[in-house]
Amino acid sequence: MTFLTIGHRGVMGVEPENTLRSFVRAERCGMDVIALDVRLSKDGALVVLHDGEVDRTTDGAGAVAELTLAELRELDAGHGERVPVLDEVLEAVRTPLQVSVQDEAAATVLTELVVRRDLSARIEVASFQDSVLAGTARRVPGLRTTLYADPHGADVVDRALAAHARTIALRLRRITLETVEAAHTAGLRVTGWTVDSLDQLRLARALELDGALTGLPEIRSTGRFTA
Repeated sequence: MTFLTIGHRGVMGVEPENTLRSFVRAERCGMDVIALDVRLSKDGALVVLHDGEVDRTTDGAGAVAELTLAELRELDAGHGERVPVLDEVLEAVRTPLQVSVQDEAAATVLTELVVRRDLSARIEVASFQDSVLAGTARRVPGLRTTLYADPHGADVVDRALAAHARTIALRLRRITLETVEAAHTAGLRVTGWTVDSLDQLRLARALELDGALTGLPEIRSTGRFTA
């Protein structure tokens, strides 16, 4: 079974999260997929940031939605890195991207980009919002999507199927083997987050997961082993 190692915001355990520096290092260390987050700036640009505010990850302050792209570009995102736009990430790395969106507006702009540039082979869309994934499936049938669910109940497989997701991503410590088996029976993949130690990797393997998010490059090499 192929076990996917997914770089969490690049390799955020050793580089500033969601920066080109982090993504390039994730690719160089062999991550199978790079997971990142996008939000819309005030002027509608797809900028790569996790939080709704810039305070935690940059030297600035304020809501992403209230700052223009030019204003966001002035911020230091760590080690002199600037807040990237998604187009820059696509130019910087060739590794497949799992792009997380929080709302329908960002998802719409993202799927328009996917269609316009024929990026369905390089991008999958992820979200905690079932409705966002369902809308994505309507706009771009067949585009790979991942449902993040935390907390999740016994209905998580049904939720994923209803949203036309191909993968369910769950918090590692809350995953049961029964949930994984139910998902696999339904034809879904299951990934866990976050795996940043060998013990956590062993647990992911024991649960028969299809992959895991990690912020550490060394998990990629240890992930080759059957734990």
